[in-house]
Amino acid sequence: MNNYKKIGISALAGSLAMVSANALEYTMGGELASTFTSAKGNTTAEAGKGFGTETDLTFTATGELENGWTVTSFMGVDTASNLTNSSSQVTIGMGSLGTIRLNHIGGSSANGMDDVMPNAYQETWDGLSDGTNPSFFGAATASGSIEYRMPEMESNGMTVNASILYDPSSSGANTVRGVGTDAVSGNAYTATASHEIGISAGVGYETVDDSQGITTAGAGNTSASTGYIKYAYGPITLGYQQAYNNLRHGGAIAEAGDSEATMSAIAYTAGNLTVSYGESELKTVAVSNTASTSIDLDSIQAAYVMGAMTISAAISETTNIAGAVGNYAENTLAVSFAF
Repeated sequence: MNNYKKIGISALAGSLAMVSANALEYTMGGELASTFTSAKGNTTAEAGKGFGTETDLTFTATGELENGWTVTSFMGVDTASNLTNSSSQVTIGMGSLGTIRLNHIGGSSANGMDDVMPNAYQETWDGLSDGTNPSFFGAATASGSIEYRMPEMESNGMTVNASILYDPSSSGANTVRGVGTDAVSGNAYTATASHEIGISAGVGYETVDDSQGITTAGAGNTSASTGYIKYAYGPITLGYQQAYNNLRHGGAIAEAGDSEATMSAIAYTAGNLTVSYGESELKTVAVSNTASTSIDLDSIQAAYVMGAMTISAAISETTNIAGAVGNYAENTLAVSFAF
């Protein structure tokens, strides 16, 4: 992404005076995307076509401390409808001691592992009308959390990363002061490894503790896990991932259905052109395994990059949308500009 504007600002430097930054740099960037989408589903509410456009802005402030540490503040702004803060974090880089990140909205390592399959445009479920999709891992602790990322370790062509996260109010509405609407805590752990021969893999585990039923809308001792493996050979990248969500399996809150997700994809890149095909399945198992519903998603995508402009296309379909019999199909043509 090209820098659009870079200026030093003394006002923000004052707000970071507590860390005695020697220098502060402020960067503004973003992306403009215009789309044409046509959709067809079981009802008239799920059918139609039209143009759309949005601009996503990013603001980054980076300062260096006297001891060599760095402090970075990031905020992403979504302008699709109302102006909203879509992502914001503060990251403290401590050199060989690792990294600490405060995730106000999104940005955690666990949330970034929800769906890591290769694609040319977006995940298989992106943009589809039903909100039910296999990207549940890491969502409960993505905001209002503190995370420690261990220093990257390299040896014999292998690179290893790991993180530990604590969220004192998982799934709560985080405010400027960090106070959530409940006191249900959560934790998340991730580990990834990659080798120069092209193999990469990762695992993650997330828990939410509501064994006392502090909130009737709480998770009730929820635990989620995921694991993936990818292999890149020349222009081809293959990926496979599974995730599990054990919902409300203890405490005062009644048991609820568990979820199982499977994701796989293949992508091919030749110069500026990338094409991909991905499949996802989300299966929800009812209490005591009495019944289950399955949602299947697939998407064929292509993207061509011309400098700061990218032209993308996706043909996506959902079977048994929302767990009910029926199909939903969506075709998207997008043009985006990075600045």
